[in-house]
Amino acid sequence: MIFRDVEDRDLILRARKGDVESYNILVSRWEKRVYNYILRVVGNRDDALDLCQDTFLKAYRGIAKLNDPARFPQWLFRIAHNETTSMYRRKKPVVEDENLEQSVDPASLARARFDGMTFGAAELGLAVEQALERLSGEQRQVVLLKVYQGFKFAEIAKITGCPSSTVKSRFYSALNVLQGALAMA
Repeated sequence: MIFRDVEDRDLILRARKGDVESYNILVSRWEKRVYNYILRVVGNRDDALDLCQDTFLKAYRGIAKLNDPARFPQWLFRIAHNETTSMYRRKKPVVEDENLEQSVDPASLARARFDGMTFGAAELGLAVEQALERLSGEQRQVVLLKVYQGFKFAEIAKITGCPSSTVKSRFYSALNVLQGALAMA
C-alpha cells in the first residue's frame, strides 16, 4: 500500500473493520497537526504528548461511531479539544488560567504578513508570541484552529462546542487585539 495513494476515507473504513495498520497510517498523517495544536494550547511538551496519545486512543476506540469519514479532521480535533479541557479541569478545578497557550513556533510564522507590515522570522515569532499572550484562552484557541489548522468557522464551532457567531466574534476580537499589539511591535 503506497502512503499517498490511500485517502483518509479509505483508511477510516478499513480501521472500522479492525485494520490496525490503516489506523496507524491515519495517526502518522494527523499526529503532527494534533500535537502542535495541543502543544500551543497547553504549552508543555510532556502534557501535549500525553494528550495527543489520549486523543488518538479515544479516536481509535470511537472510530466506528464516526458517521461521516469526511468529518474526520473536525471529529479528531474535537476529541483533542475535549482532552485539553479535561486536563485543565483535573489540574485546576477552581481557577482557569487564560494564558494556557503560550508556545508559538516562530519558524511557522516566518512567512506571515500582517496588514502590510513585514517582519523578519525572529522578530515576527517574538512579536506574534507576545501578541498571542494578550488574547484570552478562548480567543487564542479560535485563532489557532482558524489560522494554524485551517478550519472554517462552522467547524470550529463544532470543535469548541459554541455557536458559530461566538466563534466569529472571538476571532475578529482577537484579530483586533493582534493588530494593535503587532502595530506597537
